[in-house]
Amino acid sequence: MSEIKENSKGYIDYPIFKGLQRPLEFMGVQGRYIYWAAGTIGGAIVGFIIGYCITGFLLGLILLVIILTSGIASILLKQRKGLHTKLSKKGVFIYAYSKKI
Repeated sequence: MSEIKENSKGYIDYPIFKGLQRPLEFMGVQGRYIYWAAGTIGGAIVGFIIGYCITGFLLGLILLVIILTSGIASILLKQRKGLHTKLSKKGVFIYAYSKKI
């Protein structure tokens, strides 16, 4: 137990695991998109139940597939851009002048 040390106040210091400093990942979905995936699955189940109660199994199944595919596609496209939303301005920028130091 060479990692346990006593500090200047006489208390024992224990090592603390602070994580790997990497984003949380579950089945290839990272960080905040895990919540998006959970919302997509929940929305698909609710859509299936509502469609099934109103018209029948076929409409419920169609709603389930539409919600799942659109949710998964949007998650994959947004995750490809990165975990943190970045403001990317598109267009042509013309700098008229720059300040001299």
